[in-house]
Amino acid sequence: MKQKRRIAGISLLVILLVLVRYFENELFYDPLIWFYQGDYLNDKIPEFDFWPLVLNVMLRFFINTAISLVILYVAFLDKNILKFSALLYGILFILAGSIFIYLLLNIDNGHFLALFYVRRFLIHPIFILILLPAFYYYRLRNKKSGKIESFSQNT
Repeated sequence: MKQKRRIAGISLLVILLVLVRYFENELFYDPLIWFYQGDYLNDKIPEFDFWPLVLNVMLRFFINTAISLVILYVAFLDKNILKFSALLYGILFILAGSIFIYLLLNIDNGHFLALFYVRRFLIHPIFILILLPAFYYYRLRNKKSGKIESFSQNT
């Protein structure tokens, strides 16, 4: 029964991630969404308000991160995995956020794709697609080798 609750919980959390994406135009200020859906290589970057754009991208990152961290916790029920994941998300935020701000301040035709990919990494929950299988493999490997230990004892 516990397994069914965990699967249901993870399913609800994934639906929340989908809803964030579905209502992105209503929830967040991001004129770059429409820019990148068009012929952006031959177009000029649209006018945008710098701080509202940065704050909305960061807000979206934090919402996706919070949901992703809850997914990881529900999936593995291990606070050490949660702490390690939060640390990785923090590092990602500092690195990608800094690069995003730099690219916005120094935007030109040569940086459109760089801005696109850094922004995409910030606004979409891509990191969960890396962490879930990695921690699953870690757990599977430890079970096969007979080790029953928490994540922190091996790192």
